[in-house]
Amino acid sequence: MIHATLHQLKVFEATARHGSFTRAAEELFITQPTVSSQIKQLTKAIGLPLFEQIGKRLYLTEAGKELLQTCQEIFERLENFEMKVADLKGTRQGQLKLAVITTAKYFIPRILGSFCQQYPGIDVSLKVTNHQQIQRRMMENQDDLYVLSHPPDSMDLSTQPFLDNPLVVIAPRNHPLAGKKKIPIANLDGEAFIMREPGSGTRQAVQNLFYKHGVSVEVRLELGSNEAIKHAIAGGLGISILSQHTLISEGKDSELTVLDVEHFPIKRRWYVAYLGGKKLSVVAQAFLDYLLQESPKFSVPPVNLLAKV
Repeated sequence: MIHATLHQLKVFEATARHGSFTRAAEELFITQPTVSSQIKQLTKAIGLPLFEQIGKRLYLTEAGKELLQTCQEIFERLENFEMKVADLKGTRQGQLKLAVITTAKYFIPRILGSFCQQYPGIDVSLKVTNHQQIQRRMMENQDDLYVLSHPPDSMDLSTQPFLDNPLVVIAPRNHPLAGKKKIPIANLDGEAFIMREPGSGTRQAVQNLFYKHGVSVEVRLELGSNEAIKHAIAGGLGISILSQHTLISEGKDSELTVLDVEHFPIKRRWYVAYLGGKKLSVVAQAFLDYLLQESPKFSVPPVNLLAKV
C-alpha cells in the first residue's frame, strides 16, 4: 500500500461504487484506459485481485471490499480535515450530504436556504427519496444526516426529533363528508383511497390506525409522490392521508379540503438521524445544530390554508 497513490484510491473507489470502469471514468473526467491502468497498478501494489468480472459487471473481491472501506474512511478523514482547517480560518466551508424522505421536501429546502445564506461556502448534496432507499443509503454510509419520520429500529442510529408531522385526511372539496364535524372513523370504511407506495412511513401509520379500528378501505391507486396524490384527489379518484406539510403549496383556491375525522390528525414527528458512532464533520454538526435551533420557525402549515367548504 505504500506505493499506492491517492489518485489510484479515488479511481478505485469510483469504480467500486459504480461497478464499471466506464462510469467511473465519466465521473472522474478521465478515459476508460486510464481507469484500467490505475486499477492494474493498484492491484499490483496490493498483491491481490480487487475485482472479478461476471458478464459486464465488476464485483469486489474480499480484498476489494476491505480496500473500499479503508478508502471511504481515508476520504472522510481528509474531507473533515479540510473543513476543520477552513473553520479555524473562520471561513466555514465544505460539503453537506443530506438525504430526506419525499415529504420533507416541503420544508427542508427552506431551512437549507437560510443555512446556506449564513454559511455561503458550504456545498449541499440533497437526496430526496423514500424510506426504503433511505435505509439502503444508511447501510452504505452515503450521507452525513438523514431526515425521516420513522427511524428504523433495526439500525444503530443517533436520532433527535425536531418538528411535528401530523397526518390528515384530504379529500376533494365536493366530497360528501366535506365540512362535517367530528366524523366517526368508521365512515371511512369502504372509501376509495389513494395510498403512498409500500414502504412509505405514512402508509404504515395509516394501516396501523385502520387495523386498530377495524376500518377497511378500497385502495384504488398507489402513488409515490405527494403531489401526484393531491392531483388524483382533486380529480375525484379517492381520498388520502398525507402529512399536513404537503398543504404548504395550497391556498384558498385549492380543490382540496381536510376532513375532520376522529383520531386524526395522526401525531407523528420528524427526526434527524445519523449513524451511531459516526463522528460528524464540522459542516454536518453545524447544520444539525442549526436545524434543531431554527426548525420551530418552519412549523406545520395550518389547515385553514385551504378554502373553507
